[in-house]
Amino acid sequence: MVAAAALTGGCAQEEPALTVLAAASLHEPFDELSARYTAETGVAVELRSAGSPSLVDQLEHGAAGDVLATADQASMDRAEKAGLLAEQPQVFAHNHMVIVTPAENPAHIQGLADLRAGATVSVCALQVPCGAAAARVLESAGITLSPLSEELSVTDVLGRVRAGEADAGLVYTSTARQAGEAVHVIPLEGADADPNHYPAAVLDAAQLPDEAQAFVDYLFSAEAQQLLAEAGFSRAENQ
Repeated sequence: MVAAAALTGGCAQEEPALTVLAAASLHEPFDELSARYTAETGVAVELRSAGSPSLVDQLEHGAAGDVLATADQASMDRAEKAGLLAEQPQVFAHNHMVIVTPAENPAHIQGLADLRAGATVSVCALQVPCGAAAARVLESAGITLSPLSEELSVTDVLGRVRAGEADAGLVYTSTARQAGEAVHVIPLEGADADPNHYPAAVLDAAQLPDEAQAFVDYLFSAEAQQLLAEAGFSRAENQ
C-alpha cells in the first residue's frame, strides 16, 4: 500500500526541493554550493536570486522559501522584524566595494577622485545593499556623484560597465572576481574596514526546516568557506 501511494501514473513522486532565496551577488557561488550540497545530501536545491530588499518583499507577500541569505544586515533585520525567520541569522561571509572599468579603462580611472571628473559612473540604487555600501564609500571620501544609472542589483551595474555604457561602476569584490578579464579592477583603500555582512537564516515557514538548517550549517563548513573565498568573499569571523 505504501509503495502504491508513492506512485503516480507509474512514476515515483519527486522529493520536494529546498528553496533558497539568495542575494543577487551570491548567485554564482551559491549555484556551485547548491550543487555540492545536493551531491552530498541528495536534497535538490531551487535557488532564487534577486536584490535583498526584493527577496524580503516577496516573502512578505507570501512567497515560499526555506532559507534566506541577504547581502546586508538591514534586509535580514527587516525579515526578522516581520516574523519571517525561525532563528537568529548567522553571518557567513563579508564583501566590500571596488571600482570596475571596461578592460581597457578608456577613461583612465585610477581611484575615487577620478569618478567626479566627468566620468560616467553606474552604481546601485541606495535602497539595495550595494547602493548603501557605495554611498558609505563615497561619503567617506567626500565625493558626490551624479551617476549615469542607479541599478537594482550589482550584476546590473557590472553589465553597464561590461557593455561600455559606463566608464566605471562600484561593485562588490566578488562581482568583479566573477567578471574576470572582462573588467579592470581598482581596489579601494580602506574599503575592507566597512564591509557588507552576509547573514543567512532558516525561514519560519520553511517546508523543509531540517534540510534548511543543514544548508545554513553547510555555509560555515571549510568547503563552503573556501569556495566563497575563491569567489571574492571574506570569510566569516569564526572560520
